[in-house]
Parts: sequence; C-alpha cells; structure tokens
Amino acid sequence: MSTTLILENVSCAGCVKKIETCTSHIPGIESAEVNFPQRRLLFTGSVDPEKVISQLNDIGYKSRLSQNDAQDRLKQKEADKALYLQRLTHSGVALALGIPMMIAGFFMDSMSIQTTNDQFIWGTIGVLTLAIMYFSGKHFFTGALIALRNGSSTMDTLIAIGTGSAWLFSMIIVLAPQLFPDTARHIYFEAAVMIIGLVNLGVAMELKARTRTSNAVERLLDLKPKTACIIRNNKEQTLPLELVLINDKIRIRPGEQIPTDGIVLEGQSYIDESMLTGEPVPASKGPGDNVSEGTLNKSGSLLILAEKVGKETTISRIIEMIKQAQNSKPAIARLADKISSIFVPSVILISFITAALWYFFGPEPKAAYMLISATTVLIIACPCALGLATPMSVMVGVGKAAEHGILIRNAQALQAASNIDTIILDKTGTITEGSPTLNSIISINSSENNILSLAASLEQLSEHPLGEAIIKAAINKHLPLLPAEQFMSITGRGITGVIKGQHLLLGNLAYMHENNVDTEAAINSSITTTAHTLIYLAADGRLLGILAVADPIRADSATAIKRLRNIGINIVMLTGDNQNTAAAIAKQAGIDDFIAETTPEDKTNKVKALQQQGKIVAMAGDGINDAPALALADVGFAIGNGTDIAIESADMVLLRNSIHSIADAVELSKATLKNIRQNLFGAFIYNSIGIPIAAGILFPFTGILLSPIIAGAAMAFSSATVVGNANRLRLFKPSASHTAP
Repeated sequence: MSTTLILENVSCAGCVKKIETCTSHIPGIESAEVNFPQRRLLFTGSVDPEKVISQLNDIGYKSRLSQNDAQDRLKQKEADKALYLQRLTHSGVALALGIPMMIAGFFMDSMSIQTTNDQFIWGTIGVLTLAIMYFSGKHFFTGALIALRNGSSTMDTLIAIGTGSAWLFSMIIVLAPQLFPDTARHIYFEAAVMIIGLVNLGVAMELKARTRTSNAVERLLDLKPKTACIIRNNKEQTLPLELVLINDKIRIRPGEQIPTDGIVLEGQSYIDESMLTGEPVPASKGPGDNVSEGTLNKSGSLLILAEKVGKETTISRIIEMIKQAQNSKPAIARLADKISSIFVPSVILISFITAALWYFFGPEPKAAYMLISATTVLIIACPCALGLATPMSVMVGVGKAAEHGILIRNAQALQAASNIDTIILDKTGTITEGSPTLNSIISINSSENNILSLAASLEQLSEHPLGEAIIKAAINKHLPLLPAEQFMSITGRGITGVIKGQHLLLGNLAYMHENNVDTEAAINSSITTTAHTLIYLAADGRLLGILAVADPIRADSATAIKRLRNIGINIVMLTGDNQNTAAAIAKQAGIDDFIAETTPEDKTNKVKALQQQGKIVAMAGDGINDAPALALADVGFAIGNGTDIAIESADMVLLRNSIHSIADAVELSKATLKNIRQNLFGAFIYNSIGIPIAAGILFPFTGILLSPIIAGAAMAFSSATVVGNANRLRLFKPSASHTAP
C-alpha cells in the first residue's frame, strides 16, 4: 500500500536525504521517496502513517497525511501563495535596510568604527539589523537549530552561520573597537540583511516558477466534473460526483464532461478525448461503446451506465500514475543524492579551512579577510540547485508526456528510453489496426457455414482480436454459437474444445502439426500464399477448413517507423502469424528484420538475445502474450487499448494507438535527460567554481575577494535558474506533426 505525506519545512536536498533515510529505516516500510519540488513523501509498506509522521517530527520535519486530491491541491495552492507573499515581504523588508547601507558604503561612508559617535550610530543600526534578521530570517535560524539538535545540517545552517557570524563580528567591533587595528574595524551589517533579503527573494522566485511544473496534474484534476445528472427511480437528479455509484444511469448532454467511466446505453455522439489521448479527432460513440471520465461530449445526448467511479476511473488512475512517476528518481539522480548528503557538512568544513588559511597566511587585516571569505563560502554554496536539478526536469517531462498521451510509470523508464537503440514491435494491434475482419473461408472437409459456426463457437470463450472477427462474421450470417466444453487456450498456438462430441482444434499451422493434423490439402490452396492470417480448424484430427483473416496496417505505421529509424533506432517485428503474412506486413511498414510464428517465449528470448548483445531494448505490444517481453525489456511500451496485463507489465502506456507515440516518448526522454544534465552540470559548475572563488583563490593574483552580498545573490538565483531551465521542457514539441486519420 502506498501513502503520501505532505511535508511542510523541507528546505534543501540534504533534508530529502535525511527524510528518505529516516523513513526507510522504519520497520514495515518497503520504499520511500521524497518529491522535493512538490514537498511530498511517498512510501510503500504496511505501517501506520501516524508512526511515520511521528518519526519525521522527531528529526524536525512537520508533515501531514494527503487524503483528498482536490483539498490537498487547494491547501497546497493557498500555502504556496502565502509562503510566496511571506518571502517577498521578508525580502523587501531586509533589502529596504540592506540596499541603503550598501549604497552608503560605496559612496558616503567607510562603514568602519573610529570614534565614539561611530559606535553609537552603528550600534543603533546593529540593533535594527538584528530585529530585521529576526523578522525576515527567523526561519533560517530555526531550521538550523532543529538540524543541529538532530546532529545534521541543511541550507539553513549555511545561511544562519554566515549571516550570524557577519552580525556578531560587526557587533564585537562596535562594542570593543580597541580589540582590532584601525584597518580591521569594518562592519558587515549590510551583508547580513542583504544576504537574507536575496535568499528570500530567490525562494520566492523558485516558488513562483515551481507552480508551473505541476500543470499536467492540475489540468487532469480540472477535467473531473463536480456533479452528474443521475437517473434513479425514473427521475433525473443532479448529485455531487462523490455520490455517484457503480451501475447508476447518467444523462450526458451536449457540451458536458462525462463524470465517470462507463458504457453507452442510448444515443449517438462524438466525444473529444484529446485531453487523455492527445488525439485531435473526436471519436464516434454509440450504444455498447466505452467512454471515460473527463472527456467532452461534443454533440448528441447520451445515456451511460457508470462502470467505474472515484479512484478507479481512467483519469484518476492516470493522475496517480503521473504523481508516482514525478515522485520517482532516475539513476542519474543517485549521484546528486550522494553529493547532497555530504554537501552541507563539507561546505562548513571548507569554510573553517578557509578561515584558518586567511588567519595564518593572509594579509592584514586578517580578521576582516577571514570573516569575509569564510562567510562568502557559506553563503555561495547552494544545495537547493543540486537537489532541484533532477526532480524539476522529471516533473515537467512526465507532465509533458501526459499531454501527448504518454503515461510514464517511473523516472527510470524515462532515462532508459533516451538510450534505446532497438525496439521490438508486436504486429497485431501495434503495427496493424488490431481490428481484423474475416475475408474468406477455404472449405476442405466441411461447408463454409459449418466451419464458421464451429470456429465462432470456440472463439466466444477466447479474447483474441482475431477471434472477435470470426464471431462478428458468424453473427452477421445469423449462424448459431454452440456451447463448448473442455475449452483450453494454448498461448501462441491456438485453442481447443469439444462441441457436439467433436474434439476441435483452432489455431495456426504449427498447432496443427503439433497435433498431427494432415494439412497437405491446405498447401495447394492459393490463399496460403497471400497476406492473410490463416486460422486452421480441425475436428477429431481431420482438417475441416481455413479461415483467412486480414488485419490492415495502421495508416501512420510506416511513417512512424521511418521516424524511429531517423532517430537511430533499429526496428524488429515479431508476430505469431505465418511467414507470408508477416513478410507482407513488414514490407508495407518498411521493416527489414522480422520473425514470424513466434510464441510469447520466443518474444522474451529475442529481448534477452538483443540485451546480451549490449542493446538497449524496448518492446511495444498490446496483448497478454506480449506481457513477459514487455516486463523484461529495458523499456516496455503498452498500446493504450491493450489488455490490463500488458499495461501493468509496461513502463510506459501509450493512450494513442499509434507508433508515433513511441517516437514522441523517445524524443521527450532525450530532451528531459539533456535538461537534467544541463541542470546538474550548472549546479556542479556553480559550486565547483563559486566556492574556490568565494574562498579567495583569485586574491593572490588579482586582489579580488568576492563580497558575501554577491555570493548571496548568486546563491538565491541559482535555484531559480535550475527551475527556469526545467520549465523550458514545457515548450517541447515532437519532431513530426502527425494527426490520426
């Protein structure tokens, strides 16, 4: 069971590591992951959430249980807005004092203590500075104390030590200037308040930018209607959506959103499903067709029967899938996590070493140089940028994928998809329409009608798409569907059963040979050389006839496959069909490498073989027989209208029934990984260059020593830069414009 907690006072990547470590050590917890941008903890396992909340409280982190999506979203919006305004206020108050002092230092005053009058003036300013530090920066010092009590350190620790040291050093100079030489009596009140003001401004900017990253989930939540028109006891009544029950009859008028997953009982209309599938063309719906919650009824009036409500609807499951994916971490994030866990203690150690080097080897005034350099090192270091680098990009990438009808189960799949070099495509339902039709029947030892009736009678117990074509043809001819006994399905081969005392076999040629059915008469049939799927029917070991079923290739399959090739991916087609059909479909689709008459085991073995060659293998399919290969592949793509087993086995679910979605997913994953690398590179370079410069490495050569104020500005804007770069992914567009015919 998975549970989500909303975290209230997480400030940096160091907090993330502490929370995950603490939670994962609680007995009963199977896994725990923190979504830093969304400030949420997702954990799985059989443990009381209150126990987890208590443990987190013990290490200084407040949390609460997430219960209702709408309420959580509203509370989160209100909390983020309040925090944004609070941080802006804190920043404004601190900068209102800091900027005039900084200007005065540049143009009017040396900001040093030389006379008693200087002591009085700067002592007064020092008290005012302390008051503003308390008002605008209290949360930094509180966070630092909480971390200290728990034997750890966070970003708050760096800010509190840096600004506190600057203020304390300055007050000592004000109160006892005689302890310092004339050249070392410079005070740094403006640095303390400027740093607090700039860091608060950076947090506010990060909050503002961060709100845009959850747009995908926000839009999906907005799709859920609030009420539904229910027909009970022959009366229509409008009820809140929470009161809708399974098997309720619901009236849907033109222009209304569908409130639940259901099946159409009456009426004909066109449904806009683009918000779920990305498909721009409305789908025609009539009696017997399925409809999904949140989709838009464009024209006619419909009466539907509610089949899934609440958290079981398609849109609710999609929202949950997106949240879990945004909460997960790709392998590339592990490096950042390891660094983040030791980052703050390392910075504090570097700060002490810097202070010692300046004190023992620096020029006069040593104390002043020591304070400036040590404080600047503390302030410039920004673990937030490092902690935000990966999750921000993942959040935006997963959300963008959802907009294009691609549901990503976890961030690891997102990373793996960027490295795919080989993809295995199942034929039926992936390359082809998956809606085959019976084209002809070859009668060998029975009449066409008898062959069709017996085959349809067996197939009514099967769920194979080819079987549906046979059943549909029998119904259209008004042929009887007879009861079958001892039914059994042999995956990848066919089905068997007993009808009217006859032991029937229905399946492919290999299935006939395995059961010693003589098929020599079929070899002379011209249909065996055409691009049909051939289904053989035998009774008591004697071949009765052949049913030829054609499944047309999707209109956009060939262009989508060409597009995959253009981005450097090799295509392999696997099918359980015969060689002739497979060759014909492969030629139409533009595929050179294909294997016919495969079993589920053959598909799995092909994935293994390619992986052993060092290939990064993806598998795309929609059937039960594809599930093992989908699970084994480095990335599994399930076509959206496939079976639940296929969807559960896959890493990505494609709501559009098009191979173009696979290309979209690969391109988006490449763009997301590129964005993550940019963020990580920027964060690493920022700290790798910024910390040595802050420590004074340039001073011996140039005489330049970085100001703590500049360090504060750089630290504040580094996080905003990472968030801004991640949001560039929102502009992503696939390389090819494609519209379903």
